[in-house]
Amino acid sequence: MHRHLSTISGFVLGTSLCLMPPVWAGTEKVWDNDLKRHLTEDELNHAEILMTEEAAVKIILAKSERVRKEVLQLTQDKKDLVEQRIGWKFPEQAFEIYIGETGDKIDGYAMVHNTIGKHKHMTYMVGVDTKGACSDVELLVFREVRGSEVGRKRFNVQYEGKTVLDPIRINKDIINITGATMSVRSISAGVKRVLVLIDEFYLKPAGLGSDTLAAKKDKGFLPSIFGN
Repeated sequence: MHRHLSTISGFVLGTSLCLMPPVWAGTEKVWDNDLKRHLTEDELNHAEILMTEEAAVKIILAKSERVRKEVLQLTQDKKDLVEQRIGWKFPEQAFEIYIGETGDKIDGYAMVHNTIGKHKHMTYMVGVDTKGACSDVELLVFREVRGSEVGRKRFNVQYEGKTVLDPIRINKDIINITGATMSVRSISAGVKRVLVLIDEFYLKPAGLGSDTLAAKKDKGFLPSIFGN
């Protein structure tokens, strides 16, 4: 596993740096309603690096013999479809996806995402298994003053097993963290987007997507009514 990942480590480091938004200007003032004051320059430039992309890939796709990377380019029609399914619009037109493989089979997928928290973007990696369920969430870079609890396993473990058929929303199937509501909403929205992207571009073409899963559930439900 390490041998295969080493070939992409240089690219990973460069990508991680590109993912980090530019340093905030010292003259910019941002008001924090919870703190009841403007954030300081140090707070605006805060970036807590918790894990590298390379380390996250090793965790999420640990059992894979090899890992390859693809760039998923969205047409406008596909982008509109994904936005409709997740319920919000986003600026990105392309996403990078790690695909874990063993032999001739795919083991799973992992995607780095950036979504806005309270004031700034968070960077995290979402893993998806071959059945379309979230397998892991690892926080890579946290840039807010508060709310880093979203990186703790006891919080993000609740995303594991979620699919596109789940709400993935606070007070629905995700427990909130007091004082970190925006961060929780941000990661929840990102997980939903990753699941939909994998569903649309990888699972549906292979006949393993949400439409197939939903059809199987319906088929299983009807016989149960009649006692078959």
